[in-house]
Amino acid sequence: MSDLLPTELQLNIVSPDRLLVRDAVSAVTVPGKGGYIGVLPGHAPLLTELVPGELTYTREGAEHHLCVNWGFAEVLPDRVIVLVQSAERAEEIDVGRAQKAKERAEDRLKRFSDPEIDMERAREALRRAIARLETAHRGQG
Repeated sequence: MSDLLPTELQLNIVSPDRLLVRDAVSAVTVPGKGGYIGVLPGHAPLLTELVPGELTYTREGAEHHLCVNWGFAEVLPDRVIVLVQSAERAEEIDVGRAQKAKERAEDRLKRFSDPEIDMERAREALRRAIARLETAHRGQG
């Protein structure tokens, strides 16, 4: 019977500040560098870089949302380990602050001819702000 696939994944999500999740889950979706990756029990092993985006997992039929910043995810048939620079649960996101960060980044990007503006940094700030706003919105439902 050792040939049977696992029925759950052990999910661990860790940032430098804290352990955010340590739980048995039925599915995980991570924002990989090449696009979102869905993971179910028995998934083939892989290691992927993460980009700012929404990480979603399902536990006992309920979907949970986190906004993650840059990091890595290791996927094995029975577990997913996520190491991120920073992460917030949907309900922890300050929507007003995220909206202001989005507006600041958009304003910087409009000033593309200003040599004082680091365009790549402004694009990254915009990606993070959008990810935070989208995660907060989905977490409300």
